[in-house]
Amino acid sequence: MSKSFSIGVDLGGTNLRVAAYGAEGVFLETISLKTRLADGRHAVVSDLCAAIASLLRRYGSERGCAGIGIGSPGPLELPSGIIRNPPNLTGWDGFNLRHAIESTLERPVSIENDANLAALAEQAQGAGKLLGSDSLCMLTMGTGVGSGFILDGKIWHGSSGMGGEAGHIVVDPEGQRCGCGGIGCLEQYASATAIVRMMSESSRTPASALEVAQWAMAGDPVAQAVFHRVGRALAIALTAVVNTLNLPLYVIGGGASDAWELFAPTMFQELLSRSYIYRLTAPNSDPMVEDKAGVASRTQICRARLGSEAGLLGACLYGLQDPLQQANELEMRIG
Repeated sequence: MSKSFSIGVDLGGTNLRVAAYGAEGVFLETISLKTRLADGRHAVVSDLCAAIASLLRRYGSERGCAGIGIGSPGPLELPSGIIRNPPNLTGWDGFNLRHAIESTLERPVSIENDANLAALAEQAQGAGKLLGSDSLCMLTMGTGVGSGFILDGKIWHGSSGMGGEAGHIVVDPEGQRCGCGGIGCLEQYASATAIVRMMSESSRTPASALEVAQWAMAGDPVAQAVFHRVGRALAIALTAVVNTLNLPLYVIGGGASDAWELFAPTMFQELLSRSYIYRLTAPNSDPMVEDKAGVASRTQICRARLGSEAGLLGACLYGLQDPLQQANELEMRIG
């Protein structure tokens, strides 16, 4: 077999995507399904494994499968692959996702937090590559708000694999109760779900965050106010991260980030007034056109470059890495 491939899985609260990815850097095939959360976790795992098996049958005879990367919502206990109190996966607390998948497929898989994998992809092939940065923080605005940290080219996990949950930084201590059990988390003000909820608190109930964005673009003042709240919440959370870590690059992705023009002005204005580290290091121009030589000393904040493909691509790239080496490195990093 002259070429190898990997399989990547992006397990989301709404959608489930599984792809075969060639080592030469191309997607061979992508399977997209709805995540059947209402039918229980074993139904979701069954769908996931069936899709993986079909790709193994189609491409395994011509190529060698280097590995299977699974991106899952967190918090995840790693390297065991046990999900702990996931805000957007009701009934999954304590579920050993790795064991469930491996026992069905009868082959090893590599489990990672989905936002970590999106961040890995952005560092390797997205904004990080364009700006020459091997360290970044990524926030993903989807069903919830995920986050991933890449430090010196490696995923940062924390002491038990649960590091990087910036979506649960408190941005309003008297605010909305969050699925994590906290109050006023970023996720409750900057996710697609939150955008719909905040708009619904007025006299209208939108079908999606996209519809709220369309209303805002058309001049609806209530919808515009929703995105001002999004920008303010992001700025408060970013202030905590920027002041603490002083990373060179912060990337914002996920479906709701398509409304960048609606929330980014408020986000940058609030960030300048809140973060003294950002005031000292703010770039002088668009980070995508600024001289790369100045990136290391500047705090760049920009939209993700890979769009909705980041999480899936990251899972595929992770699958191309040696699973045993991953496990050994992870054990060493988190003890």
